[in-house]
Amino acid sequence: MDNRKFVLNADQLRKGKGLRVKGKVKRNDIYIVLDNVLDTYNVGSIFRLADAVAAKKIYICGQSEVPPNHRIKKASINTTEVVDWEYCETALEAVSRVKRKAESLPAGKAGVKIIAVEQTAKSIQYDKFEYKLPVCLIVGHESFGVSKEVLDISDAVVELPMFGVNKSLNVMVSLGIVLYEVIESQETGRN
Repeated sequence: MDNRKFVLNADQLRKGKGLRVKGKVKRNDIYIVLDNVLDTYNVGSIFRLADAVAAKKIYICGQSEVPPNHRIKKASINTTEVVDWEYCETALEAVSRVKRKAESLPAGKAGVKIIAVEQTAKSIQYDKFEYKLPVCLIVGHESFGVSKEVLDISDAVVELPMFGVNKSLNVMVSLGIVLYEVIESQETGRN
């Protein structure tokens, strides 16, 4: 199915026309876990990112706000209505649910890789990792990052190199860069 025939502009999405195409868009086996992402504009923007790459589902965890929320809706331009999402009390619970869903994929599909987007002593540069679908990307709290217990169960931790004085990028920006690396690796067959 060609998803391009369902493309809507921001005005159409704001008016709720996205509901007409929900369920008709072919989704990629990409799951996104928000581990205590507190800024509602980040949450809303991540819905837009998830829609842009046709991600299968977002898991919103912990203290993160959930739709309906005015600021999430504004930043998402109503993509909260077309991207499947679910709330979990913890990111560990969300990862467990993703793993169960991935186990039900057709034979021949590899198990889901759990990848945290975070800076740690063990992280590798995001464009050096070999991404294969299904994949679960986890991003964390704007100040404290992905929780230690989630880092401990991750298959890999990837980071974006920083060359200036700032230590990190915005959580939504970092996720966007990694998501498009995932998509690019699928399209070019680098997987």
